[in-house]
Amino acid sequence: MPEEDKFSLEKWHKKQAVDLFNATWTYLDKEKRTKEEDDAMVNASHASRYHWGVRVENNWDATPINLGRGDWQLSRVYAVLGDGERAVHYGNNYLDICKKEGIKDWDLAYAYEAIARGYAAAGDEKNKSKFLELAKKATKDVKDKESRDMLEADFKTI
Repeated sequence: MPEEDKFSLEKWHKKQAVDLFNATWTYLDKEKRTKEEDDAMVNASHASRYHWGVRVENNWDATPINLGRGDWQLSRVYAVLGDGERAVHYGNNYLDICKKEGIKDWDLAYAYEAIARGYAAAGDEKNKSKFLELAKKATKDVKDKESRDMLEADFKTI
């Protein structure tokens, strides 16, 4: 593949990953969504995660944490839609990446938050409480005050 094609393909995958991640947030931020918008939200989040995967596989200025954050967004999407099982699945994917890569700080706290939110969506109060406590404990190690505040605000929505 010519170098200029590789570069443009690399940039295209990054643009798709970022734009689809942001599009998903547009849907998540809506108070009411139609069934079609719910479907678009799921599809956009999966597509974003896919494009980050292509970038990681090709060593194109992306790391496993990009995959983890994509899994976190998928977890949030499924929790919002009430699919606790899938929300927990993607939250666990994020936690696995954090553990494997030695990632801590707010990423680790948000991995626990995602799992707690998934269990809340599934109606599993015991596991929700367990992972919410792990998230709160991990938040104590978050260096940036703004990130800690954001985490604590998100905990109140679970």
